[in-house]
Parts: sequence; C-alpha cells; structure tokens
Amino acid sequence: MKDIHSGLTAAVAIGNATLSADNTPAAIDLQGYNAAEIVLAIGIGGITFSGTNKVEFKLTHSDDDSTYDAVEQKDVLGVTVAAGGIIKSLVAAHAAAAVYRAGYKGGRRYLKLLADFAGTHGTGTPIAAIVLKGHGFNKPEADQA
Repeated sequence: MKDIHSGLTAAVAIGNATLSADNTPAAIDLQGYNAAEIVLAIGIGGITFSGTNKVEFKLTHSDDDSTYDAVEQKDVLGVTVAAGGIIKSLVAAHAAAAVYRAGYKGGRRYLKLLADFAGTHGTGTPIAAIVLKGHGFNKPEADQA
C-alpha cells in the first residue's frame, strides 16, 4: 500500500456544525503546496431544500487574502461550477448524509468556502468542510492526530 498520509495536511474550511445561516469563511493558505482537494460532508437536510430554500457552496480564491474572486470551471476538477463560484447546490431533499469533493487547480494562494443560505431554514443542516493540501514542499508532512 502506498503512503498518502505523509504527503497531505488538512485545514478546516467550515467547522463541523449544524448551520441554518451563512458561515464566516476561513482563509485557507495554500502556500507551500501544489494541490488542494475540497471535501464537503453534509448531513441529512434540516429542511426540504428547493430552488428558494437552498444552500449553495461558493468557492473563491485570492492571491493576497484581500480581494477574492469566484472560481471558474478552469479552476476546479470533478464538479460543474455555476455562476458565482458555486461548486455544490442543495436544492432538493437531502435525505442521507453524503460526502462530496472537488479538486482545486486554480493556482492562487488562498481559498474560502461559503455555505450561502437562501430562504427559510427553521432547522439547521449538519455541515463540515476540509481542504486537503498536498504535494507540499516539506515532506513528510507533520502528523495532525
């Protein structure tokens, strides 16, 4: 079995919580890494999502941690990017917990992930997201246990 552990480190993009409103996105610094994978873990929907009552996950990137731009299709792998950097939308019933991932290849230093809530969310939805940073300049990566 090949070692993936020594080549990755993880950063919290959205802390594990039951959310019913927008999170405050954390800036993920990719300096020293040549790869990033965004992993979304979404629990059972607190409401039945629709085109009005929804959650859209918006990925933005920056060179200076000041001005952020929405990612475009050329910046990510594995998902279709909608306007505004939307990499995942919850617009229909989400009856089971699931994990989704998207690769980032945009080349900017910083990432932010916003869980953008629209409509009425009387009951929250469990959400967490991490960014796996890989192909780092320092190997092996330090343990995070």
